[in-house]
Amino acid sequence: MIETNNIQPPQGMAFIRTMLKGAGQVMFQGNTMTGLFFLLGILWGAIAEGRPSVMIGALVGLITSTLTGYLLNQPANDGKEGLWGFNGILVGCAFPTFLGNTPQMWFALILCAALTTWVRTGFNNVMAPWKTNSFTFPFVFCTWIFLLASRMLQGMPPESLSAPELTQHWDAHVELSLGTILIYWLKGISQVFLINSWVTGILFLVGLYLSNKWAALWASIGSMVSLLTVLYFQGAGNDIVNGLYGFSPVLTAIALGCTFYRPNLRTAIWALLGVLVTVFVQAGMDILMLPFGIPTLTAPFCIATWLFLLPMYKFDEKMPNHSHWHKHQP
Repeated sequence: MIETNNIQPPQGMAFIRTMLKGAGQVMFQGNTMTGLFFLLGILWGAIAEGRPSVMIGALVGLITSTLTGYLLNQPANDGKEGLWGFNGILVGCAFPTFLGNTPQMWFALILCAALTTWVRTGFNNVMAPWKTNSFTFPFVFCTWIFLLASRMLQGMPPESLSAPELTQHWDAHVELSLGTILIYWLKGISQVFLINSWVTGILFLVGLYLSNKWAALWASIGSMVSLLTVLYFQGAGNDIVNGLYGFSPVLTAIALGCTFYRPNLRTAIWALLGVLVTVFVQAGMDILMLPFGIPTLTAPFCIATWLFLLPMYKFDEKMPNHSHWHKHQP
């Protein structure tokens, strides 16, 4: 049973700090400066792509899911660490990215962002006996439902969703040079928040570095290893160019490389294996979701990371418990 505390939303700067931590927790960092750089990265990418609604949606989703946690008296410590906000901000980025900018879309965004807060608690309760966590799967699950619903609801048209199809043909050719490889690598990091911008990737890395140098390193490794893997296996060229093979491996790398295990040689090997598996889960799920015409979102990260955490391998003196990852950070 989840214990709750009758808590009130913090006022002023305290509430802002809570939301900034929520943004940072998308990549496991309950740090206000990390969250600030993540929001700056989203702002830059949204403006550069001519989609300011993505930045607005990110803020609306973050505020909504955080306030929902207070209204439902969710566990207070989760609120302090920003764990009510990270699924909501991803919902806020996804809806304006895939759906038409209508009043109905914004209503659905608020509803979905709020939903992720208690869905996260429910999923965590289900997964507690296995000592693991739902990660961003509440965002994935709830967003899938609303994106599928958009096919039947004209008020929130699926303007940027792919048409459902059984097979897909693509060109594996991509332009390769040192400059383009660096751009594809950085976009793999920026796409964690559905932003297609190498500048945003740099801002995200800076935010990670300010919180945890290991997290910045593993995000870099995760994106580069996934990029080299899909180039070697000749993945879809357009997806490579836009960093779409990188964002789930980035999250897997941070999770396995320095969040749930202490960084050392054994865990590094484990994390690299996790990144490689995530690439294949991503490619497989891309095909699986084609008939539905919806994106995989961060589901490949969740599935691959569960596959590597559920065995409960002990890589140091402590018995692993993957139910929580947060440590108190400023």
